[in-house]
Amino acid sequence: MSKIKIFALGGLGENGKNMYCIEVDNKIFILDAGLKYPTLELFGIDSIIPDFTYLEKNKSRIEGIFLSHGHEDHIGAVPKLLKIINVPIYGSYFTLAILKDTMVDQGLVLDNYKFFTVSGKDTLTFGNVKIDFYRVTHSIPESLGIAITTMDGVIVYAPDFTFDQNVTGVYKTDFEKLSYISGKKILALLVESLGAERVGYTHSTESLDYAINQAFYQAKSRIIVSAFSTDLVRIQKIIDIALKYERKIAIIGRKTQRTVDIAVKLNYLKIPEDKLISLRFIDDKNKNELQDAVVLVTGDRHEPFYMLQRMVKKLDRLIHINKEDTIILLTPPVPGTEKIAARTLDILYRYDTNVVKIDKKILPPSHASSEDIKLLINILNPKYIMPVIGEYRHQYALEHLCVQLGYNKDDLFVFDNGNVLEMINGKVVNITNKIDSGDILVDGILDGDLNDVVLRDRELLAQDGVLLIIANIDARKKEVITVPEIVSRGFIFMKENEELIKEVEDIFYKVSSEILKSKYIDWRVFREALKNGISKHLYKVTKRRPIIIPVLIDTQTT
Repeated sequence: MSKIKIFALGGLGENGKNMYCIEVDNKIFILDAGLKYPTLELFGIDSIIPDFTYLEKNKSRIEGIFLSHGHEDHIGAVPKLLKIINVPIYGSYFTLAILKDTMVDQGLVLDNYKFFTVSGKDTLTFGNVKIDFYRVTHSIPESLGIAITTMDGVIVYAPDFTFDQNVTGVYKTDFEKLSYISGKKILALLVESLGAERVGYTHSTESLDYAINQAFYQAKSRIIVSAFSTDLVRIQKIIDIALKYERKIAIIGRKTQRTVDIAVKLNYLKIPEDKLISLRFIDDKNKNELQDAVVLVTGDRHEPFYMLQRMVKKLDRLIHINKEDTIILLTPPVPGTEKIAARTLDILYRYDTNVVKIDKKILPPSHASSEDIKLLINILNPKYIMPVIGEYRHQYALEHLCVQLGYNKDDLFVFDNGNVLEMINGKVVNITNKIDSGDILVDGILDGDLNDVVLRDRELLAQDGVLLIIANIDARKKEVITVPEIVSRGFIFMKENEELIKEVEDIFYKVSSEILKSKYIDWRVFREALKNGISKHLYKVTKRRPIIIPVLIDTQTT
């Protein structure tokens, strides 16, 4: 008999930030630790990761981090987590290669951490708990499902999968291992829900193959293809078709180049060396106008769109798009990129380029559709089901699918992050909401959370700009010794608002005369008085609140 807890620190009710925890008696097993990309209102935020507070408090009980695959929404938060808790990391060879590259990029020393390579053939033992892996079909090599065997049954974690039968090698589903796991008593299934609203099976790539081949056949000159760096299956497809048409291949995109280099080095991407070309910066002698080239423009989320915009505007250092080029778009908008995707398309059409936009309907998704999910449920026949990896509507749709399969709603758990499912002797005994969970906002390489004050300042900067007032003060003589210099950025055009600038100067002198009457100058009070006085006046006149930054220089200390 075991006491089991299942909860998520991220990934429920959202797209990304996947992180699930299984507690078996006194042991904690972490399944993935991913990041989520911010929406536009989070100014300057690079990514969002889970709150690790609970894990930090219980780090002595953590057995390890077990990774399903190498996409950032599943491994992107691992480097930040490892800075807080140093625990073993388990993953496939390719997943660990991607993770190690990211860790080095973030300044971590690999020798300080323990990595264990696993495959579908491995079974790990942690006391009375065993962990098995099975290979699944996804858009990145060596993606894994994870099965945790307890004394009360098996808990299966099934993220990001399809049952596409047209893949080979490291992308094939390991039905033999899946069958072995299904022969056990499946206590609970944590299954992805992102595609639960999509009717039918996730379709194969046959229609996509035809569309790309047609575009290549009709192209008379250089071909430029946009692709997401995480979709190595699609990148390999473009490479294979390019080779079929005897074209040279160039791949650009900083982060993607590293991912591609790893994939090529480990033989997961196959590109003949004599077909791969390097591009030099454009200058008077070199235009990179290679008529028989296929240029793969790759990156994460918004990057391919920005790169295409720069290319068509002839601002890019490597490629200038011209009217003879054929541009194939294999980057359907993902959440948060809808506006830039539409804007990119507008710009491409405005410059009269030859755009081949692949219909989203024939781009095979890399997530399980409703029938794929039903098939997995019927194979495993779990006692309990928890929809994971998806927004609430996706979780709700998966719950509805389970009801169609005959499940009672009492055996289905549509949770939020932080909710805890407790089981004893294989039966649910309690549902609580007591685990700390939330979002940590990551800005560049900064560690720790950005608070609301910083975000509010960034919002004000974006909306109303900033006004700097710079002045030299003689603290001994108690007087202003220079005319204050006023600088506006994003607020007003100085030359057209001389009267308003004069009013700001008058307020500065009025506040200064009051503060400088004191025996001692409190510089903090001085600055606050300037900010308050100027801010109130500007709002009264302009109905805007720029950030006011007084820069007061004491000439006695310089």
